[in-house]
Amino acid sequence: MTLDLNSDLGEGFGDYVMGDDAAMLDVVTSANIACGFHAGDPAIMRRTCALAVEKGVRIGAHVGHRDLPGFGRRAIAIDPAELRDETLYQIGALAAFAQAAGDRVRYVKPHGALYHQAAADRALADAIVAALRDFDPDLALLGPAATELEHAARAAGTRFVGEGFADRAYTPEGLLAPRGLPGAVLGADAAVAQALSIARDGKAADVDGGTVAVSAGSVCVHGDTPAAVEMARRIRAALTESGLPVRAFT
Repeated sequence: MTLDLNSDLGEGFGDYVMGDDAAMLDVVTSANIACGFHAGDPAIMRRTCALAVEKGVRIGAHVGHRDLPGFGRRAIAIDPAELRDETLYQIGALAAFAQAAGDRVRYVKPHGALYHQAAADRALADAIVAALRDFDPDLALLGPAATELEHAARAAGTRFVGEGFADRAYTPEGLLAPRGLPGAVLGADAAVAQALSIARDGKAADVDGGTVAVSAGSVCVHGDTPAAVEMARRIRAALTESGLPVRAFT
């Protein structure tokens, strides 16, 4: 059994820097790179793709709402046909920089509010899968298991990979706890323990002190979490020491 370790990267914009992407790319096996809608710009996209290829990290398109001021974390009503086009646009933009760096986009992961909206709304999930297949039917979809995203992917014949979060607490319903809720963002010790629990037992802690089922072939450490790089290093070391090699899923 192996597990992928991913992180949301390339999320700066202009002079604004978000996280230490270069250091994180020394640790993770897959990079969800912002495509310019919720974060990122052409120079950052080029630089992050080049670094990912240099370090042997797989490139994924981290697609989101057109919402730079809100960092893509605000729920926005959108027609599925428009979402399909905006998703295809973002994949294509990142693919150009991946190709320039000598590789290609391997998978797609929705970001922020879109991640949660599409997980609950089949029409939005279908739109994302349709855009993915418009670009390349061999692309995989990374997202929360047992949701509309997985159902849409499997119905279309698209490879789906379930994702768990090491650095975020869950609600008893199996959703990510809102960031403003006390305890929603986990510290390093708790994140290491949660990554191991997801990998070995398919379970994660919830904010009420219980556990929820999390089926995952990839575990995420957010690049903007405090001390994210050290957290990711500890998680990778702990997984390896437990006999769970960390390898890319594509």
